[in-house]
Amino acid sequence: MTAELLNGRDLSDQLKAEMKQEVDVLKQENIHPHLTVILVGDDPASKSYVKGKEKACAVTGISSDLIELPGSVSEQELLNVIDEQNNAEHVHGILVQLPLPDHIDEQKVIHAISPLKDVDGFHPINIGKLVNGEDTFLPCTPFGIQTMLESKNIEIEGKHAVIIGRSNIVGKPMGLLLLQKNATVTYCHSRTENLREIALEADILVVAMGRKHAIDGSYVKEGAVVIDVGINRQENGKLTGDVEFESAKEKASYITPVPRGVGPMTITMLLKNTIKAAKGLAKK
Repeated sequence: MTAELLNGRDLSDQLKAEMKQEVDVLKQENIHPHLTVILVGDDPASKSYVKGKEKACAVTGISSDLIELPGSVSEQELLNVIDEQNNAEHVHGILVQLPLPDHIDEQKVIHAISPLKDVDGFHPINIGKLVNGEDTFLPCTPFGIQTMLESKNIEIEGKHAVIIGRSNIVGKPMGLLLLQKNATVTYCHSRTENLREIALEADILVVAMGRKHAIDGSYVKEGAVVIDVGINRQENGKLTGDVEFESAKEKASYITPVPRGVGPMTITMLLKNTIKAAKGLAKK
């Protein structure tokens, strides 16, 4: 068996074309979706991500602006900027690019963003709604993965999903989304014993460890769906995932490549959340 690719870039292009049509209709109703991105410092990876978000906004007709702050900015100064954006009527979505410098409390920053403009889906109110199964802004990477699975009509109900990684950004919310679709979910992490044995039970294996090629084909059950969330830069400058692709693809039924897998879908779901925010705030 050689796995079919879950190509996030192709699906992302399709969804962005659909969103552009939706944005065009909203503009006729005098609703102009707008995203503000706040970038602190000059981390090259963060700058690259932000540039990708700006390009995606332009493609879909969503207006955006970038507020760049020096790495030396105080926590209070950053909170003041967020407060200004919370109160700006034309702004529908606010994204503070993570990670932040060590002297700034990330959780305090996430809490400061209005839940109505939290298009990253990280605010405790929105996470609480996710736990309760209420309508809310879903964290973008898990939302993108769910959309990829649905695009291929991959059955989730009754399946065993194993999540390797327990971050608030990917692992935890990913498990909650799959649980809502009636999967049986197991969380694994750096201290899990017998990781290979547990992974081999997975019908759906989501790997978000942040370690290059930590998982190879020996962890993959025949016919499993493998979702690789990892983005690691190799010595030659090329990107690779947490999954050793060549061995895993021989066992999996579907697999995401790196790049062109989960990454493009994360940005696309950010845009989807921004449109959702614009519609919601228009009703206020």
